Amino acid sequence: MNQPIAAGLNDLRLLAHVPARTWKVFAICLIGVTFANLDHSLFNYVLTEFKEEFGWSDEARGWYIAITYIIAGLIVTQIGVLTDRMGRRRTLLGVTLITPIFVAALTWVPSTALLLVFRTLGFATAGAQSPITVTTVLEESPARLRGLFSGVLQIGFPLGYFLGGYLLVPWVYTTFGWRYIFLLGFLFLPYAWIIYRYLDEPEVWLKANAAREAGEADQPAIRELFRPGIRRKTLLLFAGQFLSVFAIGASTLLTAYFRESRGWGAEQAIETVAISMGVAILGYITAAFVGEFLISRRNTIVIWCLCAAVGFIPMLWFATGFSATLIAFCALTFFFYGSYAVIATFIAENFPAELRATATSFAGSFAVNLGFGLGPLALSYIYPVFGWEWGLTWTAAVPMGIAGLVFLASKPVPREMV
Repeated sequence: MNQPIAAGLNDLRLLAHVPARTWKVFAICLIGVTFANLDHSLFNYVLTEFKEEFGWSDEARGWYIAITYIIAGLIVTQIGVLTDRMGRRRTLLGVTLITPIFVAALTWVPSTALLLVFRTLGFATAGAQSPITVTTVLEESPARLRGLFSGVLQIGFPLGYFLGGYLLVPWVYTTFGWRYIFLLGFLFLPYAWIIYRYLDEPEVWLKANAAREAGEADQPAIRELFRPGIRRKTLLLFAGQFLSVFAIGASTLLTAYFRESRGWGAEQAIETVAISMGVAILGYITAAFVGEFLISRRNTIVIWCLCAAVGFIPMLWFATGFSATLIAFCALTFFFYGSYAVIATFIAENFPAELRATATSFAGSFAVNLGFGLGPLALSYIYPVFGWEWGLTWTAAVPMGIAGLVFLASKPVPREMV
């Protein structure tokens, strides 16, 4: 057997010796990421309904999505800086208590203006869960297993979509009406007590904070990410993350694509996306495993991104019936979303502890929000002219392929430094 692969598989045995504290932190953070993405999914599932109720054009819908993501992304970067200054636990508790209020408010918003306000605030506070939790898990995991734990943590994204779209949203939608799906945001509240009662601050952050208080380290700030020695990796990681999520952002309109182009009903379209998210969980876990034990995380990202780019071709251009589309779509999401399991970890491990939450908020979450906002906006201008298939090809498949090449230009983080 290849020696690096054999060594990686041997390291897998370390799972038997992982401290109980690590498992506890991982479980708490996974719950948080799952609920945050369940909340995030609700808006995407009913974009068609909002468009019809408020009389939006295709282009207006794209702009509204972009505005909420971009502003939310700017807010998340500041929450990331706050996380490095105030601590992981306190910041996570704060956003957990606030998020359900903004999400549930979408049940009653009477105008586009108020919709934009509450959607932006709700996504900012829910979106902040990602950099906080990935940083916390990375710092609480054994050094040789950090990538596995922080990578598998990212299954909260498809898991939240799956739980919402397959188990909860269709039932609420058909029983009470589409507006009431946003009340599912209140499922998030009991999680705040779990954070308060069981989550501790990581020792790594406590030491970094003590150094700052003693004047031995600078206060975290976005400008620190552009100092010599860090600037190149910041820009490369930001660009790669942005392009990959630009593609994922365009794909948030797939529910609308199935309904508006293929003529599927709302329940069928929502459940299709939700089922594919269930399959995406396997993509996350597999990517995390491969990146931790078999090859470098950098190379895993490149492979997953390029396979995702190619995977759009059969789903868009050759699959016609429901069954064929579902199979092609599930195969696509295995790579398409699974890449993020490794990207999030790769970004976090590239920066020191005192800048980790700040870096994952900027090169990670801010790039994510820009991608989520601009991807649908670009698609909304392309598909009315050239059709959905060409629109998704240029805004999802092509950017994901370029993202793989951008990550190829970055440097792998040596295993002995993890």
